[in-house]
Amino acid sequence: MREFTGYKHGVNLGGWLSQSSYEKEHLERFITEEDIERIAGWGCDHVRLPFDYDIILGADNAVSENAFRYLDRCVEWCEKHGLNIILDLHKTLGFSFDKGENESGFFEEDRYQDVFLAMWSEIARHYADKADHVAFELLNEITERRYAIIWNGIAARTVREIRRFAPDNFILIGGIFQNSIFGLTLLDKPCDDKIVFNFHYYNPLVFTHQKAPWVDNMRADCDVDYPDTKENYREKSLEYVGNDIARMFDNFGGAMINASYMEWEMAVAVEVAEKLNVPIYCGEYGVIDRVPDDRLLRWYSDISSVFNKLGIGRAAWTYRGKDFGISDDCRAKIADEIIKRL
Repeated sequence: MREFTGYKHGVNLGGWLSQSSYEKEHLERFITEEDIERIAGWGCDHVRLPFDYDIILGADNAVSENAFRYLDRCVEWCEKHGLNIILDLHKTLGFSFDKGENESGFFEEDRYQDVFLAMWSEIARHYADKADHVAFELLNEITERRYAIIWNGIAARTVREIRRFAPDNFILIGGIFQNSIFGLTLLDKPCDDKIVFNFHYYNPLVFTHQKAPWVDNMRADCDVDYPDTKENYREKSLEYVGNDIARMFDNFGGAMINASYMEWEMAVAVEVAEKLNVPIYCGEYGVIDRVPDDRLLRWYSDISSVFNKLGIGRAAWTYRGKDFGISDDCRAKIADEIIKRL
């Protein structure tokens, strides 16, 4: 399996240029050069930077004069401190993985897709000379199954446009069901050798997202250990996140949900990678801050061992805030232990 060279151990910078208020005070202070220097000191080789179309577009839905102000700043900091960077379009005009953003129409209307194409055209022009350390991620977490074929077409068209200006930058593409491993099986064969397939891993969801108020059916009394038996996970999943999630354990032959379960799931991604000769990458993984420290460290130990065994690069969600911050005060006692497991 080909590796995504230069993107082995990373951290997301979620909540800065995406899923935020976009107020100047926040944009100027949430992430600084000192944070990038700190991440480099952890031994990471890259960051993944989520950004929304609101950062790039002006009032007329065209790329604004100051579109690259904050992206450039982070790219320069990363270059200075020896980090590669993935520019991840987290929300585009007409689509967001988060229903609360009230974006719609992207997969149905050409006008939204044209804006998307124009954004990536300008991003490609701007960073074409930085292909050695700047990669592009087309769009975060496509949601519904009905978008799979449409998304393949949009992605192919966008890659062709990017390649007009940036022939050498890596381009990351994820699939449906919020960048699920299964979504990789529905992606078209890459058109060149600088395409990377991207998935996210938050399994078992009832553990990594326990007590999360935004998860359907989740309640504040959810308390899940790790590792635990398959039967207990199925029962908890059925109670707190629904039957579709609970059924995900049915075909697993083991009795315990642990590293062997993670490896079993990721084998699907490895199979796609080998079949299509495409590198795979995990752009997000992590555990909510409601989980006790000892349980979190056991999960991180297992997923790190599986990533290393399978040769999969990754970026933890997330550096600060968003209920998953690995540098937040609530994780101060174990921060060094988390960093060892990135």
